[in-house]
Amino acid sequence: MNVRLVHEFRFEAAHRLPRVPAGHKCARLHGHSFRVELAVAGPVDEQTGWLFDFQHLYDAWRPLHDKLDHNYLNEVEGLENPTSEVLARWIWDRIKPTLSPLVRITVCETCESRCEYEGT
Repeated sequence: MNVRLVHEFRFEAAHRLPRVPAGHKCARLHGHSFRVELAVAGPVDEQTGWLFDFQHLYDAWRPLHDKLDHNYLNEVEGLENPTSEVLARWIWDRIKPTLSPLVRITVCETCESRCEYEGT
């Protein structure tokens, strides 16, 4: 049996988008209550009855949360233009090496908008 497990994490941060057209509202400093979903997938272990211990997700996320939460994203290395798309790839690049069953990162910066990234 193959399954996908998804866990949602949250952080608060400010940013601005420096590469949008002149006068665009996102060029101004503003903040979001970001939600990030980490999705892992694979076969369920017959012995344990689960795919994955969620603690591995918490451990992988903690260092990134510490860098992002209540910070100005534009000052984080690699996030000088912190769009949801760039942020999703930035998270992927830092988590995938230690979380091999990772299959998707979803970044929500509003209740209505999200970016889904499945690596390259």
